[in-house]
Amino acid sequence: MNIDYIPFKETGYFSKLIIDYLEQKESVHSLYNNPPSLEGFGKQIIEKEKSFSEAKREVLHATLKKQYKGVKASNKTLENITALKDAKTFTIVTGHQLNLFTGPLYFLYKIISTINLSKEIEEQNPECRIVPVYWMATEDHDFEEINYFNLHGKKIQWNKGVSGAVGKLSTEGLPEVFKILEKELGASKNAKELASLFKCAYLEHNTLTDATRFLANELFSEYGLVIIDGDSVELKRELIPYVKKDILENIAFKEVSKTIDRLGEQTEKYNIQVNPREINYFYLKDAIRERIIEKEGSFLVNNTEIKFSKEELLLEIENNPERFSPNVIARPLYQEVILPNLCYIGGGGEIAYWLELKNMFKAMQVPFPILLLRNSALVMKKKQKVKMKKMNLSVQDLFLKQNSIINKKIRKISNINIDFSEQRIHLKEQFAAMYNMAEQTDKSFYGAVKAQEVKQLKGLDVLEKRLLKAQKVKLKDHVVRMADLQNELFPNYSLQERTANFSELFLEYGPGVIAELKKALKPLSGEFTVITMN
Repeated sequence: MNIDYIPFKETGYFSKLIIDYLEQKESVHSLYNNPPSLEGFGKQIIEKEKSFSEAKREVLHATLKKQYKGVKASNKTLENITALKDAKTFTIVTGHQLNLFTGPLYFLYKIISTINLSKEIEEQNPECRIVPVYWMATEDHDFEEINYFNLHGKKIQWNKGVSGAVGKLSTEGLPEVFKILEKELGASKNAKELASLFKCAYLEHNTLTDATRFLANELFSEYGLVIIDGDSVELKRELIPYVKKDILENIAFKEVSKTIDRLGEQTEKYNIQVNPREINYFYLKDAIRERIIEKEGSFLVNNTEIKFSKEELLLEIENNPERFSPNVIARPLYQEVILPNLCYIGGGGEIAYWLELKNMFKAMQVPFPILLLRNSALVMKKKQKVKMKKMNLSVQDLFLKQNSIINKKIRKISNINIDFSEQRIHLKEQFAAMYNMAEQTDKSFYGAVKAQEVKQLKGLDVLEKRLLKAQKVKLKDHVVRMADLQNELFPNYSLQERTANFSELFLEYGPGVIAELKKALKPLSGEFTVITMN
């Protein structure tokens, strides 16, 4: 295995807000608490230890024991669950939807980043135990976002009429998906292992939650990963005071809106990732998960006939807290209320919306966690690296837009100089003399000289582009090979990790691929990782 690194900034795939956060620019200082550094983690440990009670630890431990009943977890995972009762045990968390067969490849990178960071922080703070946690988004209701994965450029999809939270979905209908997958995987040893993994997860478990827990446990249990489902009455009871503050006082709406307004007033203009609602909870019951809306003093459940007075709503929150499901704004708060957490690891979009939430956490009197951009990686085959070197391409070149990389290389390998910079300089020198002449005569002549200069320079631009185009035709073989390589590595002109499924790597490299990725990914490196597998 060979590893190269490239700064996130140079990839062109991350927003200005994320790059400024990575560089800890002054413009984003107000959006986070402690930075993702070893010193920052030391401070975060002290802050979280003071705020997280023994009673909360007991609830968390009891809930996890219940959720792991019947799960064949590793000794390390079971030890981590027990350790969560101790005041010196903390968590590092990542979260993800219940994507079919893990969905995009970055599911692996999120969890590996979490496992590796937990180990690193524990080594730096030997008096503490740091537990890696995967938060399953069981209450999410966007089935269309999770009901497929890509394999060899083909979309393998689970078609099913659904409503409500996806975690409770029956796995009925997945045997048909399994048949398609089995055929696509082939008959190799690795293919049979993957087919068995899918079968055990989805055909031998009744709900999508149980299937996903089994799958993540099979892949990562040996590293002590703890998997948590927030759709729990015991855990939701811890959230009751915060649900009331959100619904009755609109605290999240007010505080996040202030942050967004301040971001809009800054010199640096950042795209807003999410906007808060007046009420940031859904009502979750049976097959519905719908927004709660206040109207003329009553509380309505959108698209239903369910309606509460204020008194009835308060009673419902107290008696049935599990029916109140946080949205994208409130879920981070829920996580931090029930876990002794130090850090959340997420993708660029996730970190962007977390950066809107610090003042909401302050108003709710809950410590704001450290935020860390997950590892991103491009995995190359050895033969692809050989091709890259033969074409004299650098790792940085691979991340250029396809037209840019082709233009750059054609200019470099062409036996004709496709750069008219000298001609532009010479032309400007000639016109400089004409401007001197124009200053001694009528102003209208000066304007005519300016217009002619613009026209001549545009003409040079056109000629340069036509020459470049002609050389592309002449050097078509080079153009095709560069385009083919980039298309292999960046399917659909996007990052590999956003399209490919882990099964492609598993087929190629076997079950040891996760251990190899674990060696390569360094959570605090602050760089994009390019891995060439042997």
